[in-house]
Amino acid sequence: MARPRQHAPEALHAQVMAACDAWLRENPVHTLSLRALAREIGCAPSTLLKLYGSFNNLLQYVNIETLDRLRAAVEGLSGATPEPQLKALATAYWQFAQEDPFRWQLLFDYPLAQEGELDQRQSSMIEALFTRVEATLKEYQPALGELEARRMARTLWGSVHGLVQLGLNERLGYWQGQALEVGELLDQLLTTILAGLRSSSNQSE
Repeated sequence: MARPRQHAPEALHAQVMAACDAWLRENPVHTLSLRALAREIGCAPSTLLKLYGSFNNLLQYVNIETLDRLRAAVEGLSGATPEPQLKALATAYWQFAQEDPFRWQLLFDYPLAQEGELDQRQSSMIEALFTRVEATLKEYQPALGELEARRMARTLWGSVHGLVQLGLNERLGYWQGQALEVGELLDQLLTTILAGLRSSSNQSE
C-alpha cells in the first residue's frame, strides 16, 4: 500500500489557504466542506483536523487572510482633506466586497473567533480600521472627544457596512426603473453625516 503524502504544517496551511481562495472565488462558503477541501489538497480530512482543531477554526484563518487583504486595500488610500479620505475608504470597502463577495460572505455570515490568538488577531485588524476612521473624524472635527469620536466612527462605519451589505444583496431598491447605486448612496451618507458633525460643533461654540 502506498504511503500517505506527508505535509509540513506551514506548507499544508499555505495549500489550504490557496485552495479556500480558489473555491471562494467561484462558490459560496456553504458549499465548502472539510472533506471537499481535503480532496482538493490531496490529504485526509483528519490531517486538516489535526492541524486546525476544527473546520470552524480553519475558516477563521481564512477570515484573518480576508481582513489582511482588506487592510492592504485601504492602507495606501489618502486624500487632501478628511472628507475625501473617508469617501475613498468607503469606496474601497465597497469595491473589495464586490470583487470578493464569497470571502465577504464568510467574514460576516460566520461568527468570528471568540478566544485565543485567532480572536486577538481578528480583533486587532478590525480595531485598526475603526481607529483610522476615528483619526480622520478627529482631523475633520478637532473638537471631538475621544469617546465621541469612538462612537461616531462605529456609527458611521456601521452605516457604510449596511449599505455595502444591502448593495451586495441587491436590496437597496430602484428609482424610475434603475437600481440605486451604492457609490452614490455612500457619498450622500458621508456628506450628510460630516455636514451634521460640523453643524453641531458650530452650534456648541
